[in-house]
Amino acid sequence: MSRYAKSLVLITGILIVDQVSKYFVKTGMTLGEEIRVFGNWFIIHFIENNGMAFGMEMGGESGKIILSLFRLVAIAAITWYLVKLIRGKAPNGLIMAISLVLAGAIGNMIDSAFYGLIFSESTPFETAVLFPEGGGYSSFLHGKVVDMLYFPVIRGVYPEWFPFWGGESFIFFRPVFNLSDACITTGVLMILVFQKRYFK
Repeated sequence: MSRYAKSLVLITGILIVDQVSKYFVKTGMTLGEEIRVFGNWFIIHFIENNGMAFGMEMGGESGKIILSLFRLVAIAAITWYLVKLIRGKAPNGLIMAISLVLAGAIGNMIDSAFYGLIFSESTPFETAVLFPEGGGYSSFLHGKVVDMLYFPVIRGVYPEWFPFWGGESFIFFRPVFNLSDACITTGVLMILVFQKRYFK
């Protein structure tokens, strides 16, 4: 199998799993609903956000449009770079890392671009419907990103002497994310950890 084919299979596989998982969560769970997979440390927790990875956001409608346009430009740039790496016979690990980042960017872009057009609104009382009568809950590039993976591995309370947050409860790891976010993070970490090997 060629390096192009391997990269394409990896990206396609990630996108299928990402979108299928988001579909089942969005149409099978109400907003804020939880399913405990492994006790209190792995929970399927359905939320949506208007912004970036791990629930971070840019404010308002203009922020949403800017973020969506940035995603489109980033996807184009990453695709160009990936093709350049493959043609230049770059290390397989670097090609895999960039493929992970690209798959994650495309996965979240699909949510942002199309979910508002094809799904009804998710609420704490009703699950969403695919292709509802009367159209979706929003317009092109105004869809919300579906997040569901929650790993509150450690719960505790800061000691009273701790600056600023003394006596307050904390959770590690607090962000709720999706497979696309995980792929982007994994790809970036691979590049950081193995940069000397990838960029000789």
